[in-house]
Amino acid sequence: MSRIASVLLPMPLPEAFDYAEPEGMELVVGDQVAAPLGPRLLRGVVVALREGAGGNRPLKVLDSKLDSPPLPPGAIEFVQWAARYSVDAPGQPLAIAIRGARAPKAKPQKLLEATGVPPARATPARQKVLEAAAGGPLAPADLARAAGVSAGVVKGLVEEGALALRLVEEPAAFPEPDLARAGHALNASQAAAAQALKAMVAEGGFNVALLDGVTGSGKTEVYLEAVAAALAKDPAAQVLVMLPEIALTQAVIARFVERFGVEPAEWHSDVAPPMRRRTWDAVATGAARIVIGARSALFLPFTQLSLIVVDEEHDGSYKQDEGFIYQARDLSVMRGKIEGAGVILASATPSLETLRNAETGRYRWLKLTSRHGTARLPDITLIDLKATPPPSGRWLSPPLVDAMGETLAAGEQTLLFLNRRGYAPLVLCKACGEKLTSPDTDSWLVEHRYSGRLVCHLTGFSMPKPDKCPHCGAKDSLTSIGPGVERVEEEARHLFPDARVAVFSSDTVWDAKEARRLVDAMADGEIDILVATQAAAKGHNFPKLTLVGVVDADLGLRGGDLRAAERTYQLLAQATGRAGRRDRPGRALLQTYAPEHSVMQALKAQDRDAFVEAEMAEREIMKLPPFGRLGAIVVSGPDAAALEAFAREMAKVAPNAEGVEVYGPADAPLALVRGRRRKRFLVRADRNVDLSAYLATWRARVRPPGAIRVAIDVDPYSFL
Repeated sequence: MSRIASVLLPMPLPEAFDYAEPEGMELVVGDQVAAPLGPRLLRGVVVALREGAGGNRPLKVLDSKLDSPPLPPGAIEFVQWAARYSVDAPGQPLAIAIRGARAPKAKPQKLLEATGVPPARATPARQKVLEAAAGGPLAPADLARAAGVSAGVVKGLVEEGALALRLVEEPAAFPEPDLARAGHALNASQAAAAQALKAMVAEGGFNVALLDGVTGSGKTEVYLEAVAAALAKDPAAQVLVMLPEIALTQAVIARFVERFGVEPAEWHSDVAPPMRRRTWDAVATGAARIVIGARSALFLPFTQLSLIVVDEEHDGSYKQDEGFIYQARDLSVMRGKIEGAGVILASATPSLETLRNAETGRYRWLKLTSRHGTARLPDITLIDLKATPPPSGRWLSPPLVDAMGETLAAGEQTLLFLNRRGYAPLVLCKACGEKLTSPDTDSWLVEHRYSGRLVCHLTGFSMPKPDKCPHCGAKDSLTSIGPGVERVEEEARHLFPDARVAVFSSDTVWDAKEARRLVDAMADGEIDILVATQAAAKGHNFPKLTLVGVVDADLGLRGGDLRAAERTYQLLAQATGRAGRRDRPGRALLQTYAPEHSVMQALKAQDRDAFVEAEMAEREIMKLPPFGRLGAIVVSGPDAAALEAFAREMAKVAPNAEGVEVYGPADAPLALVRGRRRKRFLVRADRNVDLSAYLATWRARVRPPGAIRVAIDVDPYSFL
């Protein structure tokens, strides 16, 4: 009797499809296959096999087994669990999991080697080529260069059969880490934390630890000891280190090279597709033992995952808000449980959810309370902009400008932090008051002076800045409102014309290589004033940086985000923590219109515990995370009336459940995006409620019309 293969396809389909296994294919669970779906052949993964016939009608037959390593059982289980948790089709996380397998392989290298056949006509130039080829195969250009001859001489020897062309696939270079290399000397606090993590690794199995250390306390050196212990314990062990920003990757890789003598595998959006394919294959075969990557690295096909490190675990970049919606920090804990691996969550400003798990004993809690070596935390001063405002048309207050002058005179560096890209966040018409927005979207257009364009940071739309108002036609009436990093850079250059000024944002740093160049320039003292967004506010060590100026400390507190205070505290604590990380004392000046706000007072006093205690108490009263759960449902459609009707119908069929509250539907703050109207529901549930099951039940009760979409976000981080 033939077997039936259940094949999961990387599409938004509710379940795996059954196919007949051809005679002799001999599939195993995890194999990647070419499966017919309509007129197409799609790559899929076998998730189950059983004996039997196809039922009432014959099943389609699988086309072929693909030449890719199979998905390990743990990876399949994780994909299916992630789909259930996120209330999405299992094909969505599968698409992330096999993205590397679908990437093209690197083109084979063309090499020439001597055949031993003498050329018909020997010349000195030809003899030089053959002598160079005797040392081993070389690329045609390299062979000509080595022999000091033209390409024509080499080509003639190929045509006569004296040289033969060989296609060679370059192997992925993932050498074994050198575990005999010693790490840096640790202080007493670091050594104690490292010993606890090594004991956790030695114990084996699933465990979670919070590595909670102030900025500059040397958390990386501590978790490197745990990585070394995990790799030494099992020669097949694999370790994943996740980072929130590509900009941090090269710096962390340098630390790993110093510690283990080899470069780890990289996994992020800046990795070229052929290298992505090599890395995916190497992870699936166990050849890559250390992987450093962004959030999607969590879906790689590890065969023996023993340790997961989530660096800067609090960072919002771990939340994926489009496509398959997930929070990589939370999913990393489940991946560790499925694989029986240890998980280390590291941060100077842990999320309240993680802190709560540590307080209640679910996670081990390891604390580093002082900076490494002689460095100490910077002094923090609040600048009340109501009392000492900047001059008209400027954004840097007199106290901050004076501090910058003192810092420059001392030969030290300044970081001006503003988490807003571009030149100005709003462009409006002085004649009619029109605010320029992206077409079919409520999002404002941001002016970028470098490119001379207006850009929507939500949709990616951009256009040249017009010379007249598109609404009323008034000429030269468009004015820029508010500052972005480009505008602050302009002001810094005007105030300090002899200073070396640079901007660090995603608009000026396009890839990891450029980020590394700018970070190295700052570390080497080649920049006096760095104007930066959050891309430079975490994880970097700049020896001469002694002053951090926060241009708009209130920025993150605006709006109705329930995590606004938490995220503002985390971001500003990380930003100010860049100052004084070596032997020079540092200071931070925060410009604010609300110096009395609890976040500002906690930052000034450097009293994280007081801030956390107050924020936790408020969340507990309202039964909000971490004392409750949140889910969001966003319904969208092109027609406002049809969307309103569907949203009201959906509200009527919401399940009744104890411990669950449903709010909405209400217009989303960004009610129009890419021509689609948007409405939101917010669901609050007690901790003992299975929120995913509740949302899945509700979703199953409605059948949205073709033009209307329903998106579910478990534990939302964005409320736009």
